[in-house]
Amino acid sequence: MATRSAGARPRRSLRVRTGDEVQVIAGKDRGKRGRVLRVEPDKERVFVEGLNMVKRHMRPQQVRDGQGEKAVGGVIEREGAIHVSNVMVLDPKDGKPTRLGAVRENGKRYRVAKRSGTKLD
Repeated sequence: MATRSAGARPRRSLRVRTGDEVQVIAGKDRGKRGRVLRVEPDKERVFVEGLNMVKRHMRPQQVRDGQGEKAVGGVIEREGAIHVSNVMVLDPKDGKPTRLGAVRENGKRYRVAKRSGTKLD
């Protein structure tokens, strides 16, 4: 019998995917909308474009490009992670937050907006 470590969660897929339009329903950015840039299913977190901005102090590092080498560093602002429970996917039909369901057609699985029945995939 396989055992799990104390902090490990069972692996499950998230309904939110990269490229989805979402609205934040809790936290400091509540009510704001954006596009999902990245999803981390293991940590159940998403990164939304322009939301939950955090500052990172980066040491200058050599970056190669066509012109030559540049040192990039200083205080950099980028998106922070938001827990997946704090965002809702927007319905493509009317742009309001909706829950998602799944429908199978011809052996293929599609995500469906519960609000209007519109396919997302």
